[in-house]
Formats: sequence, C-alpha cells, structure tokens
Amino acid sequence: MFHPMRRKRQELTKEMTEEILHRNTAGVLALAGDEEFPYAVPISYVYDGTHIYFHTAVTGHKVDALQQNPNVSFAVIDRDEIIPEKYTTAYRSVVVFGRIRIVEDDVEKRATARKLALKYAPHNTAYARNRRRMETIPHARNDHRPYHGQTGQGARWKRIADQSKPPGELVI
Repeated sequence: MFHPMRRKRQELTKEMTEEILHRNTAGVLALAGDEEFPYAVPISYVYDGTHIYFHTAVTGHKVDALQQNPNVSFAVIDRDEIIPEKYTTAYRSVVVFGRIRIVEDDVEKRATARKLALKYAPHNTAYARNRRRMETIPHARNDHRPYHGQTGQGARWKRIADQSKPPGELVI
C-alpha cells in the first residue's frame, strides 16, 4: 500500500518515532484540498501513545477537506540543521499516514482537552493552579475536585494515528 523507505539505514525505530511525536509540539497536516490540490497546514497536536489529536474550529477548509476525504498524512520535523561546508543538512522527521475523524463523544473530547492542556500548559491547568494555591494556605483543606480542561463552544477534536495496518480505525 505504501512505498517502503528507500534508505533503510535512515529509518527510525518505532521507539524513536514515538519519542519524536511525544517531544514535539507542531507538525504539518496534509489533506486532499479543493479541486484535488493538496492542502497542508501547520498545526499543534498531542500524541498519547496511541492516537494523535488536533483541535480545530467547527467549520473551515480543514473540516471540509476531511469530510470529503479522511486520508491524511502528518509530518513532524524534529531536526533540521544546515551543514554549509558539506552542502547538506542533518535532519530527522516522522511522517504518519492515517485516516482522520471528528471526535463526537463528549468524554473523549474532555480527555483530549486534558491531554492538550497538560502538554501545552502543564503549570497552568486547573489542577496545577489549585495545587499551588493550596501550598500557600497553611492548614487549609480543599475538599472539592479540581477543574479539568474544557472545549470551547462548538469545538471539535480530530484524531489520527500511524497507518502501520491497512486502513481502518487507526492504532499505533
């Protein structure tokens, strides 16, 4: 189905690939756009070890494109170092192929919002704020549960993962 890597010695292990997906914060999502033109857009993401999640508006070019064709690729550049004296570059990247879908389930949306919050603002989550607040109040007790990340009104989540298996529900 997919072309094998031509330069096998440059192929990353699954562990290295997952480390790159966990470590980085942005990539380029490529979809089939209008009039069969490719549509590639830089986007933030979170990888939870099984799926890659994105946050997007309810409407727009990305949503229209994925509703027309759910087959996508997602590229993350981990290293891009120019070596002028050798007329080359040192690079490391990951390209993931898969099918994308809009997450409709509220429980999954909340879980994804929590994952994104922990990745992009780990010290600014409700849990972290409550914990810092409690550390400054001697002999205080907080009996309520901390708040968790929320989605905005009408926000939708999308999910993609590695296409190491034939198309279907994606898992790494």
